Amino acid sequence: MKDADIGNVVEGLKVAKQPLSDFAQLMENFHDPFLVLIACILSLRTNDNTTYPATLRMLELGKTPEDFANCDIKVLEKAIYPVGFYANKAKQIVDLSKELVEKYNSKVPDSIEELCKFKGVGRKTANLTIAKGYDKPAICVDIHVHRIFNRMGYVKTKTPDETEIVLREKLPQKYWIDINTLLVTHGRNVCKPIKPNCAICPIKCYCDKNI
Repeated sequence: MKDADIGNVVEGLKVAKQPLSDFAQLMENFHDPFLVLIACILSLRTNDNTTYPATLRMLELGKTPEDFANCDIKVLEKAIYPVGFYANKAKQIVDLSKELVEKYNSKVPDSIEELCKFKGVGRKTANLTIAKGYDKPAICVDIHVHRIFNRMGYVKTKTPDETEIVLREKLPQKYWIDINTLLVTHGRNVCKPIKPNCAICPIKCYCDKNI
């Protein structure tokens, strides 16, 4: 893939309109950094089919840092079960909410560095919170973004964190917010880890795998 083709790749994925999972659509509808943050925490190491109903049950308990700072951990555990590591995530959300209330006046920080100070919050979660919650340029790189851009030849990296660093240098900023949703959806429907369905890929003409 040539660097100059990135605009055509992004447009091709937008035109293809691959279906979003219910959870991905829910995340697209969130415009509150706190909701993006806690939903993202739930989603880690858990598939969307499990995360979606768990997120809806969690939101029945509250929608603000104050709500969860005062939430009984066992009640939250029951609501989010069976997401992966549900007990740890329940405690993390309550502790994080308390910290937001006590140290940040209930406002989620809008910098990656500050967000990563919270226990259990990594760069993927921090970037997604800024991009989706604040609508500010940030590159959320997960396994799909990392795999697809390497497969296409746009980057040559070994880890998602390394991919983020490279993308910050070469990916035009106007694509930063949307790239995660586009590539995650493409990765789940077409460009799968094993046996990618290249025959129906809308951007295969730009991919090194097909050269």
